[in-house]
Amino acid sequence: MTRTLYDRTVLPPDETEPLTKMLAAMRDEDGAALLVGPEDVRLKLPVEAYRVLRGVLEAMANGLAITIVPQYTMLTTQEAADLLGISRPTLVKLLQGGEIAYEQRGRHRRLLLTDVLDYQRRSRSERKAHLDALVDEAGDQGLYEATAAPRPTR
Repeated sequence: MTRTLYDRTVLPPDETEPLTKMLAAMRDEDGAALLVGPEDVRLKLPVEAYRVLRGVLEAMANGLAITIVPQYTMLTTQEAADLLGISRPTLVKLLQGGEIAYEQRGRHRRLLLTDVLDYQRRSRSERKAHLDALVDEAGDQGLYEATAAPRPTR
């Protein structure tokens, strides 16, 4: 079987300076970009592909490995659960509670990738808000200034 970029992890190069130079040459804003191929073939690069390419270069320039995993836009419950890092029964409870929209096709549920990603963003935002509230409450109660009593020596 032929290995493709979709089923392997690419390690960053030992020398990252060329990647850093490429990043410096790329605009931060999204605009029209061209991909120049062999024999000077020029193709307009979609904005989404430009963002991904810039992100890949940035990660590799920082010494990170990259794995690209394609996703269908319509997911099974197991695929959605794997993406969210939860069990399938937990996902089903979220679906039944109306947390994530889904379609019922016969006995099978299908979820739009955008709905799963929206839930993931909402969930992360809510967790961050709760953690921020806990930090504020701990600060108000002076818990950051409290010190532990020294342990008795034997």
